[in-house]
Amino acid sequence: MSATSLERITVEPETPATSCVIWLHGLGDSGAGFAPIVPIFSLPENHGIRFIFPHAPEQAVTINQGYVMRSWYDIKSLDLHNRADMDGVLASEKKVQALIQEQIDQGIAAKNIVLAGFSQGGVLSLFTGLRFGQSLAGILALSCYLPTSDALPEQCHSANAATPILQNHGERDDVVPMSAGKMANTLLTAADYNVAWKSYPMDHSVLPDQLKDISAWLQARLLG
Repeated sequence: MSATSLERITVEPETPATSCVIWLHGLGDSGAGFAPIVPIFSLPENHGIRFIFPHAPEQAVTINQGYVMRSWYDIKSLDLHNRADMDGVLASEKKVQALIQEQIDQGIAAKNIVLAGFSQGGVLSLFTGLRFGQSLAGILALSCYLPTSDALPEQCHSANAATPILQNHGERDDVVPMSAGKMANTLLTAADYNVAWKSYPMDHSVLPDQLKDISAWLQARLLG
């Protein structure tokens, strides 16, 4: 592992890995927050999916009184149009790109890699996936928004123009309003992306029924 690569929790399959899910956590969490979901997915035997749960770097977060915590980028304001520090988004995008490339170098093709994330991690998975130069298996964007607010990111790459994107959001989310996720969905739909949307009766969280749906979606992308 290079000195600049992200620390992570890796859950290896029992058989040699042939595909990979890279799952990015939310603000103040770590890879350990989502690593326990793998058994809940009830994947078939010999599924061959490696799960990687990287830890975001630690940095001061403006909206949390400057406290240092794991964060993919600084959040300067609750205003959606000024929420994400784009310099931080771009810096983390490079780290995630390097993590994807590391898997490709280990023999897992980009077309067998899903980029997933929750909240701030979902923002980064959506942003990075849209701009990545090789076709991915899928992009999973949970309870999140586009950091570029009411526009698609600049330099979206044609390689992922047809990549399946799944957006989930909580109908009672008071951290990232569902309207923010819907704004992203409207932009993606208008640009003819292969995007699906499903909301759930929850706050800023994930539900067991939702995880069942995500498992089916992942299996269709990676085992279908």
